[in-house]
Formats: sequence, structure tokens, C-alpha cells
Amino acid sequence: MENNLYPKATKEMADKRAALAPETLEAWSNFSKAAFKEGELPEKTKQLIAVAVAHVTQCPWCIRSHTRQAMRKGASKAEIMEAIWVAAEMRSGAAMAHSAIALDEMG
Repeated sequence: MENNLYPKATKEMADKRAALAPETLEAWSNFSKAAFKEGELPEKTKQLIAVAVAHVTQCPWCIRSHTRQAMRKGASKAEIMEAIWVAAEMRSGAAMAHSAIALDEMG
């Protein structure tokens, strides 16, 4: 389900990004590949983490991409939803924890 709020990710958009900063894009791409490479954590776990983080950072492209990648790496729909619930708890927990700032200010 596409939304008009965000531009569609297209090859033309990717080409513009590459043309404007090719070295930086290459470095980022290499970093991304290294971060998601099988290591101490399996790729499926890394993609589930990415799904959760994408929801916390609220990146619609990341949500789509990492949800797709998680499924390709064998994650079930239930595992993906569970990762999203963990993200929701962490985000709401941060708001609750930060209430200490307001409480401190109020005296």
C-alpha cells in the first residue's frame, strides 16, 4: 500500500542519490552489507532487529525493506509482529522514562 505522503523509492531517485555523493553512498552500502552479514547473530535475527528499529525510527521505506528481508530470511509473520510489539514497548517506555525530566522540572 503506497502513500502519497512519501515519494516512491525509484531507480531514478537512487541514481540521483548516487550521482550527488557516490563515495559516501558506496561507504554506506558497504557498511550496511557488513552490518547485516551473518555473524554472531543470524541474518534473520538482524532483520527482525531492523524491523523493530525501523518502527521506532518511523522510516516507512525501512519498514517495508526490512520486513521483506526478514521474511526472505525465514521470519514468520508472528515473529515480525512480535518484534514490532517489542519496538512499541521500548518507544513507550522511553516516553515514560523521560517523564522524569518533566517531573524534575515541576519540582
